[in-house]
Amino acid sequence: MEKVSFTQMKDGTKEEYEFLTAHEIDHTKHTADRLLTALVDLYKSLSGYQITRLGHSVQSATRAWRDGADIDWVVAALLHDIGDIYAPYNHDEYAATILKPFVREQCTWCVQTHGDFQMLYYGHHLEGFDQHKRERHRGHPYFDDCAEFCERWDQASFDPDYDDLPIEFFAPMVREVFARKPYDPAVIRIGERVPLTDTNRAAER
Repeated sequence: MEKVSFTQMKDGTKEEYEFLTAHEIDHTKHTADRLLTALVDLYKSLSGYQITRLGHSVQSATRAWRDGADIDWVVAALLHDIGDIYAPYNHDEYAATILKPFVREQCTWCVQTHGDFQMLYYGHHLEGFDQHKRERHRGHPYFDDCAEFCERWDQASFDPDYDDLPIEFFAPMVREVFARKPYDPAVIRIGERVPLTDTNRAAER
């Protein structure tokens, strides 16, 4: 079978859906590579900064790596703005949706809400923006984690003179994360907090 015969889903047979499921499983195995390609495309996004959006993403991940962050944090930092091209008004939610099946809940939440937290740095300069928008999340178990994520890795990563690691350095980490079983409770670890930094691990890197 090369293609199914139905033109309406309700007419598909068991054999046809088994065929499609096999194709879908094979397709998902290449998600990491498609994301890395999309990440490279970020160089086309949001001009005006001293570095490209791709540069910002790689720099955020580099800072996370050098802080001794674990793989979930590093990949979250790398992909946190991947929605900029396709979802400019909710890029944080877009990125979080991509990450959600494969990383710790803590990291997903921080990526999903980082847009609100970033307002702290520029909201007071623009009319109609709420500098303290992050306060709506005050009391959430991951509030302090997102504040640290933004302070250490996001808002600080626009430096053209910073010694970034190349995107190729992070590619194996992205492939490892997206090769995980989706929504595995052992990966999602609901409610668990892992520090963003690890001085011992950082010293080894």
